[in-house]
Amino acid sequence: MERKRIEANKQFNDNRRKQWICVILSICAASFLTWAVAVNRSLAAEARIEKTQIRLADEVLRFHVPANSDSKEDQRVKREVRDEVLSYMEDNMTASPTVDEAKQWVQAHLDELEETAESVLVREGMPYHARAVVRTCYFPDKRYGDVFFPKGYYEALRIELGLANGHNWWCVLYPNLCFTDATCSAAGEEGKEALHNVLTEDAYEMVTAVSKFKIKSYFFG
Repeated sequence: MERKRIEANKQFNDNRRKQWICVILSICAASFLTWAVAVNRSLAAEARIEKTQIRLADEVLRFHVPANSDSKEDQRVKREVRDEVLSYMEDNMTASPTVDEAKQWVQAHLDELEETAESVLVREGMPYHARAVVRTCYFPDKRYGDVFFPKGYYEALRIELGLANGHNWWCVLYPNLCFTDATCSAAGEEGKEALHNVLTEDAYEMVTAVSKFKIKSYFFG
C-alpha cells in the first residue's frame, strides 16, 4: 500500500514537473517571439530611416564652421566668422529654387566666402587662416531647433578655421534654415515648407518629429 502511495506521489510530482517545464518553455517561446518581432520591426524602422536620410541628404546643403580649437577665444572668433559669412550670403546669395542651384552658387563663390572669413581672422589678430570647402562628410544625429537630421552622409559648405579641431556651429543653407533666428534655435516655417515640398510625407514627419521615440514610431510597420 505504501509502495503504491509512493509511486502515485512520484507520478504526481513527475506530472507537475512536466507541466512546469511546459509552462516555462511556453513563456520562453513567447518571449523569444516577442523579442524577434520587436527586433525585426526595429531593423525595418532603421532601414526606412536610413533610406529617408539618403533622400534627405540629396535635398539639403548644410553649413558648418568648425573652430580652430575649443578655447574661449577660438570659439568667440568662430561666432564672429559665422555672423560675417551669413551676412555675406544673406546679401549676395540669390534665392535658389533647387538644391543644385544653391550648391552651384556656393561653389562659384568659395573664394569670396573664404575671403570674408579670412577678413575676420585678420581683424581679430588670429594666427591662423580660413578655408572654404564643399565636401561630403558623415554626421551624427543632429537636431536643428524643431527639425531633426538623422545620422549619415551630407554635403556641406565648411568654413574651416585653423586646425578646425574645435566644436563647430552649423545650420542648413538649403532649404533656408539659417537666417530665421539669430541663435538658430528654431527652424522657420518657410524652411520647413521647403522641406515638405521635397520630401515624402513620412520623411517630413520624421524630420519634424519632437523626439526619437516619435521618429521611430513613424516607421514601424
